Amino acid sequence: MKIEHLGLFVADLEAAKDFYTKYFDGQAGPKYHNPRTGFSSYFINLAEGARLELCHKADLPQVATERLGLAHLAFSLGSKEAVDAKVKELRAAGCDLLSGPRITVDGYYEAVVTDLEGNLLELTI
Repeated sequence: MKIEHLGLFVADLEAAKDFYTKYFDGQAGPKYHNPRTGFSSYFINLAEGARLELCHKADLPQVATERLGLAHLAFSLGSKEAVDAKVKELRAAGCDLLSGPRITVDGYYEAVVTDLEGNLLELTI
């Protein structure tokens, strides 16, 4: 069994699509839109089969970052150098660095950054 995809609600669907395709080498599928419900989404296909569904609905309330539910998205980049380079690239794009890069107590080399909407992204080897 594997996780087929994760869904993430975003305020700016087009900007989120551009972010994840540009910085995480994702390939966007066609935009889905249901005019009856106002729901729209893109599936972003990532390397090695993972998919991220970026979802938007105009009338959803904003929520705090720390809450029950999805805590972060983790991306395995393959090396310390790749993590360091991605942190530098994302900071230049306006993303906040929240921690790291560092070796955690449990031995992971990681950094935690936000995407452009404040969602937490964990970058690891």
